[in-house]
Amino acid sequence: MRHALRFALLTALLVAPAPARADEYPNRTITMVVPFAARGLSDVPARIMAAMLADRIHQTIVVENKPGGSGTVGGAFAVRAEPDGYTLFVNSIADAQNLYFLPVPYNAIDDFAMIGMIVEGPPLVLVVDAGQPYRSLAELIADARAHPNKINFATSGPATSPAMALAQLNSLAQTSIVAVPYRGAGEAARYVAGGAVQATFTFYAQAKPLADSGKLRALAIASPQRIATWSEVPTMAELGYPNFDYGGFVGLAAPAKTPPAIIAFLNKALNDVVQSKVFKDRMAALGMSVPPAAQNTPQYLTDYLRRETRRQAPLAALTGITLVKPVR
Repeated sequence: MRHALRFALLTALLVAPAPARADEYPNRTITMVVPFAARGLSDVPARIMAAMLADRIHQTIVVENKPGGSGTVGGAFAVRAEPDGYTLFVNSIADAQNLYFLPVPYNAIDDFAMIGMIVEGPPLVLVVDAGQPYRSLAELIADARAHPNKINFATSGPATSPAMALAQLNSLAQTSIVAVPYRGAGEAARYVAGGAVQATFTFYAQAKPLADSGKLRALAIASPQRIATWSEVPTMAELGYPNFDYGGFVGLAAPAKTPPAIIAFLNKALNDVVQSKVFKDRMAALGMSVPPAAQNTPQYLTDYLRRETRRQAPLAALTGITLVKPVR
């Protein structure tokens, strides 16, 4: 009986899958979870990076879009994955905002091992339908004050950067501009360009092509610095509205407890990709930038996310939405 038991245990050990070894990583397909729809502001840079990263590490990377719950559906899936480096997660500014509006079932910082930043940006831009008479932010604000509730701003939903930026503008300018929600910043910008709504805060990647085609007029940049490729557009701070910073980011993480050696491997490979001229040039066209390699560490992304989480609290309160208590 003892021999039979010993044989059974030995057989089980022989057929059981061996735990992932960091020194053999990667030896199979990697899944990268993007918690938003394809062709969105997180998806585009993540896909470009993934294709270049796959070539560098000589392994297939499958991008899996899992939209829903403002990114929390994809986050909940990724956080439950094995911490072996074969499931990666693309995080964003939504991870710093969601916990004030939604019952997020995980901690966006502590439940993940950060790898590094893919890109920073793009900033929000305040744009108006080119058919509107406003040539400056001052003209728009003057009309909004003179005619309460007259002006509508398209947003991408109540708990998003465009809605929070509008709430901050209403608070600082003492206006009552009305938020009109659409399904995403891209759709919001298109409705403004079509004349259905007067204005919006939208991201550079959506605003610039429509402005270049004469459908939108840019009045201000919602970030501390002007955009090099759109240098004639002033910042909100220059126009008298300080602390307007809606830049966002796209980062890369893995489930917590992923071996440090795998995180270090991925951070180096990530930086090899994002520091390349090819990648930087493609991101610049989208109004995005890459942190310097020496700065772009797992700790940098962790600190960035913690800082943004703290900074978003008073901005979330301005929306008037009943806030939830953050997880842990």
